[in-house]
Amino acid sequence: MKTVIIQGSSRSDGDTSKIVNYIATKNNFDVIDLNTKTIGHYDYEYKNANDDFIGLMTEIIANYDTIIFATPVYWYTMSGIMKAFFDRISDLIRIHKDLGRQLRGKNMAMISTSNSDDLVKGFNMPFVESASYLGMNYLGDVHTWVENDRIPKHVKAKIDNFLIF
Repeated sequence: MKTVIIQGSSRSDGDTSKIVNYIATKNNFDVIDLNTKTIGHYDYEYKNANDDFIGLMTEIIANYDTIIFATPVYWYTMSGIMKAFFDRISDLIRIHKDLGRQLRGKNMAMISTSNSDDLVKGFNMPFVESASYLGMNYLGDVHTWVENDRIPKHVKAKIDNFLIF
């Protein structure tokens, strides 16, 4: 099985993308850019049943055993696109239970990106707790940043050390 990076940024070519492209190219990981998908917010009436979410999750579950979530830090938390994606996992718990159960035993990791080494304590909690709730193995997380439109060497080293799961 393979690894996929799910990129959840409002800019498909921003700093998070630079980090994701560095990782994906170096490690031959696939990338899914949530900004190119139509994924509605979670609602109890399942009004978004025909958007891209269930098809995307079916593809991810069938083809990958490790899922790395990559998100910029927006207002001290994950991006809105990533949050909507996480909220929609409720669909896998409530109406697509057989699909949701297939997340058990898969691996999850998280990469955050901002402008500096300034991540607030507890940022990773939604990822850690979601993995636990879903029966996934949480492999950890790493905070990254871009300076002057480049990934600094010490950040690349930090990423490379992190990716030794």
